[in-house]
Amino acid sequence: MEEKIISKEDLLSLCKDVIGNGHTLITPGKTEYTVVKDASEIVLDTTAKPTKASYKTFVFPKAEPVIYYKRGKNDVQLLDVDVEEKKTVILGAKPCDANSFNILRHLFNWDYKDEFYNVREKQFIVIGLICKFSDEFCFCTSVGSSPVSDKGADIFLVPLDENNYSLRVVTEKGGEFIKGYEKYLKSGDEAKTKAVTDSVKLPEIAFDSKQVHEWLGTNFENPKWDGVGDLCLSCAQCAFVCPVCHCFDIVDEDYNYSEGRRMKNWDGCQFGHFTLHASGHNPRDIQGKRYRQRVNHKFKYYVDKFGEILCTGCGRCSRGCAVSIDIKEIVSNCKD
Repeated sequence: MEEKIISKEDLLSLCKDVIGNGHTLITPGKTEYTVVKDASEIVLDTTAKPTKASYKTFVFPKAEPVIYYKRGKNDVQLLDVDVEEKKTVILGAKPCDANSFNILRHLFNWDYKDEFYNVREKQFIVIGLICKFSDEFCFCTSVGSSPVSDKGADIFLVPLDENNYSLRVVTEKGGEFIKGYEKYLKSGDEAKTKAVTDSVKLPEIAFDSKQVHEWLGTNFENPKWDGVGDLCLSCAQCAFVCPVCHCFDIVDEDYNYSEGRRMKNWDGCQFGHFTLHASGHNPRDIQGKRYRQRVNHKFKYYVDKFGEILCTGCGRCSRGCAVSIDIKEIVSNCKD
C-alpha cells in the first residue's frame, strides 16, 4: 500500500477540485452524511460520534423505481430506469462505515446482480479516516475491524498533526482516483503514521464471534429471545440506521389506470408484517422471533452464506434504540 502526506490546506484544495470536476462529495456532518457544495464547509473530526445513520442511502436508496409501465389496450409497455453514473467521493468515513460495501456487495451479487446497486457502488471512492471515538455501544473489534482499519476504504487518512495527514492508497480504484491529484501529495512517513495508529485506544473485545455463531446454531428455541421480544417496539430504527441491513420490498404503484411504477423500498425484519403470508399465517408472529431473526441473520446466516458478519460494530442500532436494547449486550450473552 502506497503512503503519502497531504497537508490540511491541500486536502481542502483537492476537495475543491473534486467538486469542480462535477463529482459529488459527501462528508459526515453532526447527524448525517451530507453532500458538500463548498470545500470550506468540510470538518474532519476523528473524535466525533458516528452520525445517526450511515451513508448507505447514497448507494442503496430508501425508495427507488426499478421500472415504469404503461398499459395499452392489448399490451403493457415497460420502461427501464437508467441509474446515473456519477463519481461520488465519501470523505472521512469511519472504519465501521467504510467496511459496509465489502459486506453488502455479497448480497447484491449473489443469485442476481443488482445493477442499481452495482452502478452506484462502482462510482464510489471511499476515503476513510481513523476513529478516536468510543462509547459503551462501540464494538468494531468484536466483528473483525478496528478504529484504525482501512478495510473497505479506497484511500485512508491518518492525521499526523494539526496540519498534515498521512494518505494511504489502499485499492487500485483509489490509486486511479488519486492520480488526478498527485500535485497535492508528498512522500510519506510510515513510522510516524504507525506511531499515531498505535496510540489509538481500541474498544475491548466484547464477545468471540465464532462462539456466538456456534451458540446460535443450537439455541433457536432458547427462551432468551422472549425477553428481548417483550422490550422491542418493532419500529425497525435499528435496521434503517445500520450500514449493512438491506431488507427491501418490491411494490407496484399505480399513478392512474394506465400508468405506474415498480418500486424497491426499504423494509425491516422487525416489522410484524414482514413475514405475514397472504393466508394470514405469520411464521414470526411474536417479537421475540423477529429479534431472534435479526441476530441470527447478522451473526450466523450471513456468515454461513457469505463468510462475513452482517455487522460493522458501529453501535448505531443500540445508540438510537427507544427502549435501550443493546445488541452488543445481547450477543455477548449468546452463551450457555
